Amino acid sequence: MENYVFKNRKTMNVSLDNGVYYIEVAIKQSFLEGIEEYSFVLTNRYNEDDIVNLNFVKKNQTDDYYLFEITVPFCTNINRFIDGEMWDLHILRKIEDNTESKSRIRTRDRQLNFHTIVQEDKEKMFYPFATKKGNLSFYANDYKLFSMFDELNLQKDGMLQFSGYFNYPPLFQLKGFKFGQVSLLIRNNLTEDERIVPIKSVDRDDLVEKYAGSNLPKNIGFKGEINLLDEIDFDQSKYFMFYIVLDYQINGSQEQLTSLRMKCSSLENLPSKSILKVKQKRVQVKIKATKISKYLSLSVSRYNFKTEVVKGLRKRWVKTRRSKRLRKWYKSAFAIISLIIPANKKLAVFESYHGKQYSDSPRAIYEYMKEHYPEYKLVWSVDRASMNYFAQKDVEYVRRFSIRWLLIMTRAKYWINNVRFPLWIPKPKHTIYVQTWHGTPLKRLAMDMDEVHMPGTNTNKYKKNFLREASNWDYLVSPNAYSTEIFERAFQFDRNMIESGYPRNDFLHNSNNEETINELKSKFNLPLDKKLILYAPTWRDNQFYRKGKYKFNLELDLARMQEELGDSYIVIMRMHYLVAQNMDLTDFEGFAYDFSHLEDIRELYLISDILVTDYSSVFFDYANLRRPMIFFTYDIEDYRDNLRGFYFDFEEKAPGLLTKTTEELIEEVKNIERKQFQLSERFEEFYQKFCYLECGQSAKRVVDEVFLKKTPPVKKVVSNEDYE
Repeated sequence: MENYVFKNRKTMNVSLDNGVYYIEVAIKQSFLEGIEEYSFVLTNRYNEDDIVNLNFVKKNQTDDYYLFEITVPFCTNINRFIDGEMWDLHILRKIEDNTESKSRIRTRDRQLNFHTIVQEDKEKMFYPFATKKGNLSFYANDYKLFSMFDELNLQKDGMLQFSGYFNYPPLFQLKGFKFGQVSLLIRNNLTEDERIVPIKSVDRDDLVEKYAGSNLPKNIGFKGEINLLDEIDFDQSKYFMFYIVLDYQINGSQEQLTSLRMKCSSLENLPSKSILKVKQKRVQVKIKATKISKYLSLSVSRYNFKTEVVKGLRKRWVKTRRSKRLRKWYKSAFAIISLIIPANKKLAVFESYHGKQYSDSPRAIYEYMKEHYPEYKLVWSVDRASMNYFAQKDVEYVRRFSIRWLLIMTRAKYWINNVRFPLWIPKPKHTIYVQTWHGTPLKRLAMDMDEVHMPGTNTNKYKKNFLREASNWDYLVSPNAYSTEIFERAFQFDRNMIESGYPRNDFLHNSNNEETINELKSKFNLPLDKKLILYAPTWRDNQFYRKGKYKFNLELDLARMQEELGDSYIVIMRMHYLVAQNMDLTDFEGFAYDFSHLEDIRELYLISDILVTDYSSVFFDYANLRRPMIFFTYDIEDYRDNLRGFYFDFEEKAPGLLTKTTEELIEEVKNIERKQFQLSERFEEFYQKFCYLECGQSAKRVVDEVFLKKTPPVKKVVSNEDYE
């Protein structure tokens, strides 16, 4: 431990014996100084279920570190471990005022998958692993073939020599298997072209000895070489990813497996960049591990000195731009300039969904002002990645966090947003901040939430930051009295409430005609002779890749829907803006269309005949069209009881039938068709409670209140009655 340079809480060793994990952890003495009570705990990443008070002993200590051995018994927690999927190891300390502080245990060991327990009855593997951020976690996963490079050597003649190993625990624990050919699969990520290179299988006595309890066969190693000169293309760059393909026999049957994408077990000796000369031309080869996951990547491209210099300078600038020091300077400059430069009383800045969209109520207010008050300077705040998209719009815009953005934001008299600005941006005293929000609340919000399951935060931090942001709002737009009551409590908002209906829904009232609908269908290349089902679900707080990147598992059986409804209907998909991945609808061409990246969902509302959703607030808006809605709520118990909770009895009051399976949903579509849909008493009750203010005038109400009246910043509700 004397040579220990990694931050405290480092894993020194992991071992597995008879279904029990033994984890040695070195912790700096200063980290525990003044702490009377501490323990180790495994926390489920998805539902915060804790396995507390893990047994541990203090094995050793130096002048700087304690060495602990923590015991994690798999056998006594089998079902919790397997069903829980992912578990993170923490040290739990009780600090001042009995406050508990959790800290992750760190590791850089890329070979932890050798400590795998196979759960055959559930066809799952349970194993420790190093996370992308270098922390120790346990994972219950489907059977996987792991593979690693542990040595790479790039010769001047273009030969890339390599060696490594693979591991497939479910196979190694069976008798009667026999290895065949081991091959390297090379995939060009730019073109999806693949080729397979046979490689040599070698014995790895070092791994067999090190992981003696894992039933490893000797010949899990491999070595080989690739001639990169064969991969040269002077006209097109190539970017390669690598996989192991394993052929084997089990009880006389021939089988083949392809591994997960290959990583590097050691990053210290990676050859980084080489310039090869081929046919009097220079070619650049770059070998690196990806920043987060440490996958090996290799690129081959024509070398251009000027291009490489520009890339290097740009890379340095990006690093500088994202640095804490520059952010601190920017924040200080923002505060100083807002005091020095007087406000422009005719300048308003608009932003929607963190600058990624031209949509929602900010768009509706912008378009109303542009038409009726052209003397105002109206500017959109735009995320860097969305610049090209906004360039195609007839709007003035500025890139977020640029110097020009700083000057415009500090001078603007008005900010109009539907989510939140970063907390480190100080609001000038002369600025009026209008928060339009982005939905009628069904799910619990902010201070009403019992637990927060989002990545990169916890419940207390989330609520504290939310209140800091809400304290900057001068006006908050509410769609109805029901929302006003919730907003005031959940956001602890006591200033100007504009109870006006949502400006974004003006479009649904003002454009709901056959001519506009057919124009939109033609614009989107959709058939005019079929009815449209709009599927627009929400996101799940606990389903994510990482902070800011959420995922969505499509539970809807599109194949079954196409079979049953394809003659009369098509489906248009609109995922929540927080859902990260694109859907592959190749198999459903002509039936299912992905409109997730359409900037504004309002046009999809207008052209659709039926809305299918779950707990998304879209159904409050869609109700303005007085058309049928079906709720696909396959996980309602979990969502209601564990994730968010609802403000009212959703199952009793939802303005449409709740379904849990694709079959039920299909049957309800057919029922609507057979019965020639008529509005129910339940729907009318819903409409009168949530949509009674909306008649195409909401943007006007907001503009009249904020821009034309001199209202002091105190609580004031502006309702429909003021405009009758």
